[in-house]
Amino acid sequence: MKLSMISDCWAHLDRETVFKKMQSYQIDGWEITTGNWSQAPHFDLDTFLHSRDEQKRLSEQLEQYELVIPALNCSGNPVHYPEHLEVTRKTFAAAQILNVKKIVMMSGLPAGCKEDQTPCWITTSWPPETQTILRYQWEDVLIPFWEDLTREAASYGIKRIALENHGFQLVYNVETLFKLRSAVGSMIGLNLDPSHMFWMDVDPISAARELGDAIYHVHLKDTRIENRKADCHGLLDTKTIDQFADRSWNYVAVGAGHDVTWWRTFLSTVYMQGYDDFFSLEMEDLTVDADTGVKWSMDTINQCR
Repeated sequence: MKLSMISDCWAHLDRETVFKKMQSYQIDGWEITTGNWSQAPHFDLDTFLHSRDEQKRLSEQLEQYELVIPALNCSGNPVHYPEHLEVTRKTFAAAQILNVKKIVMMSGLPAGCKEDQTPCWITTSWPPETQTILRYQWEDVLIPFWEDLTREAASYGIKRIALENHGFQLVYNVETLFKLRSAVGSMIGLNLDPSHMFWMDVDPISAARELGDAIYHVHLKDTRIENRKADCHGLLDTKTIDQFADRSWNYVAVGAGHDVTWWRTFLSTVYMQGYDDFFSLEMEDLTVDADTGVKWSMDTINQCR
């Protein structure tokens, strides 16, 4: 099992300390967050692009700690926010320097019409204006945007773009991934993150089977449904994730939502689809400190290795 990590949970630590921790857990890869919704605590995109010294320093650190970079991650909403698109383009340039062929990001979410200022996520078929919004978002905005962006990515030598199945995105499940993929081509695949599927009432194992060779990346992150709240209020929860005691569901350490048997089955199913790349740990459990959350996650992952 090739294991990588997103290091944002250790944002308070310097890069070398993070690399030492990753080495102690036998983590082989570093999925670099470059900006947008991540603060990119261990990688300054502009400095890297313009400083040969920083490029050399990073290369030496990676060699010292025997780390590879399976992907760069610039998750944001580049369809709607010009500043997010700028970071995305700079990330493509960084990938070319680093000889990284895979980008992890999100599809983005347009506004509801040309005059709107705010992205609009439609999750119901009624009232009728929902269909007008969806047609505008897909046909007028998203598909033309991604036709252009995939061509641009290819010019930097990028082979795969793995879109995360996150909420408040136009691509948020298997069906919407295939809708965009059929329109713009096979550079687009899914960053399969089971944590988002759980609260959308999707079975990640069934989703993996349906995706087949469209699985381009996998995040290891868990979700726990808080039944006392969910049974009363449902799973559509708009409370911020730091209000974990009052939420219907929470992101938790791997194993704190689903047991080892579930994770083994999930990983086995992903392997069955031909996936043979890195699995990337993303620790966003706010109920415990970062070190505890990583340890708990690694305890579960190591039983699956």
